[in-house]
Amino acid sequence: MKAAAEAAYPKEACGILLGQGVRITGFSEARNVHPAPETHFEIDPQTLIDVHRAARDGGLQVLGYFHSHPKGPASPSETDRAMAAADGAIWAIRGVGATKFYRAPSALGEGAFAELSMSPIES
Repeated sequence: MKAAAEAAYPKEACGILLGQGVRITGFSEARNVHPAPETHFEIDPQTLIDVHRAARDGGLQVLGYFHSHPKGPASPSETDRAMAAADGAIWAIRGVGATKFYRAPSALGEGAFAELSMSPIES
């Protein structure tokens, strides 16, 4: 994710977090197709279709989404809060000097992003 953010700079990078349960074990980088990629992101719909198809066929599950804030903090922006689906997905945000993880609001009444404590697991 760090490399994707650096390669996309000064535009926002984006992608899909993959894994099983709550363990992120994969990342699928996606093209940012938003018309204003310097300040917004939209994951390429074909990438979404491809990863969901792979998950249906027994591959890694879609756990959430990644994007970068090239000139801002690693926290959900007002735009992120407004555009997030109420699905409880994990969001990874790469800001200046850090990557942080959040749980998106859910349809069960949780109305705000909640920061998650994530730890790398050596295998």
